[in-house]
Amino acid sequence: MASARPLRLPEFIGVGPGRTGTTWLHRVLEGHVDLPYGVKETQFFNTFYAKGIDWYAHHFRYADGSRKIAEICPYFIDPQARDRIKLHIPNCKIITTLRNPVDHSYSAYKLLRHYVWARGSFEEVLNTRPHLDRGNRYAFHLKGWFDKFGRENVLITMYDELRADPQRYLDRVCDFVGIARISLADRGPVGDDVNAYERAPKNRKLAQNARHVMYWLRSRQAYGAINLLDRAGVWQYCYGRGEKFPPLTPEQEAKLRERYRPEVEALEELLEIDLSAWKRPRLARESKSDLAASAR
Repeated sequence: MASARPLRLPEFIGVGPGRTGTTWLHRVLEGHVDLPYGVKETQFFNTFYAKGIDWYAHHFRYADGSRKIAEICPYFIDPQARDRIKLHIPNCKIITTLRNPVDHSYSAYKLLRHYVWARGSFEEVLNTRPHLDRGNRYAFHLKGWFDKFGRENVLITMYDELRADPQRYLDRVCDFVGIARISLADRGPVGDDVNAYERAPKNRKLAQNARHVMYWLRSRQAYGAINLLDRAGVWQYCYGRGEKFPPLTPEQEAKLRERYRPEVEALEELLEIDLSAWKRPRLARESKSDLAASAR
């Protein structure tokens, strides 16, 4: 696909990591910036890079220059994606949202099970899929983004802030990328817009085939077909209807807190912030959050 005009590429990218409200951010930015046409995540800089920069730019073919161009796609843990973004968009601004690694790892596990990228219990997948741990090495990955784009061009936000005060969170994003602030007065709670995978697939083979079809369509930018199948309930039928994912037990949570404590402390040192809330049990965190909410 040859370009008949200069490439129009994003001026800022929300790189995730995944499971941190990226879908919500994409939705609230719609109509205020130019996003990839027909799809939330192009996955160009990690999965479809071989298709070439013109393939990527085609996603922004309707951008006329009157609004900033953006993508929200979880490239956070992929150093190759980071290098490619720097190569093609050297002045790109980067947004990242960090989530308590205990919650983040379990949410990522449910996604892996939902799309049949993994099977087995949470403990089994945690021990056989090292990228679950790699996804929580926030300080390590942030240093790479800082080195590549400059600390001043990387906005670090927190998922806790998104859930507790979405307007303040969004104001920070808008100010950072240089667009007018967006009011959330008419929107529902954040929870309505954050993807949550509640069940594993009932039929593993069916879910695998569905995933292959979905990625085949994505590679051809056939997003209309993907969205049509979504509205018809096809993806939900293929990927869901199985066993419900149970909540983490207090024992599992305690083990995860200790597992990720060094990563949390490394992030505290890097950003010079207090993340003691991430070191407390969930019940203690939720009780403190409820007290703060009642005081407002």
